[in-house]
Amino acid sequence: MNRIIIAVLIMAFVTYLPRVLPIAFFQKRITSKIFKSFLYYVPFAVLGAMTFPDILFSTSSICSAFIGTMVALILAYFEQGLVKVAICSVLAVYLFNLLLAY
Repeated sequence: MNRIIIAVLIMAFVTYLPRVLPIAFFQKRITSKIFKSFLYYVPFAVLGAMTFPDILFSTSSICSAFIGTMVALILAYFEQGLVKVAICSVLAVYLFNLLLAY
């Protein structure tokens, strides 16, 4: 039981610290264009790094995952909605797997 409480406290500290440190250090408004652009793109980069490996190994074959990823990237490039991108990429994977079955 003590180990669980200690683990929860450590996790709380680790997640709280990155949120408090910027407030403590950056009291002035950030004016650097480079630093502002870096901070703007960090969430997208982290999300991509976390989800991309799961995308490739989410189906039974890497080929069907690649097809679904390409369909999603093409539709996203043409600024289609998130629901449309998700449904079309799932359909592409499903149809590709149907073709593999024959």
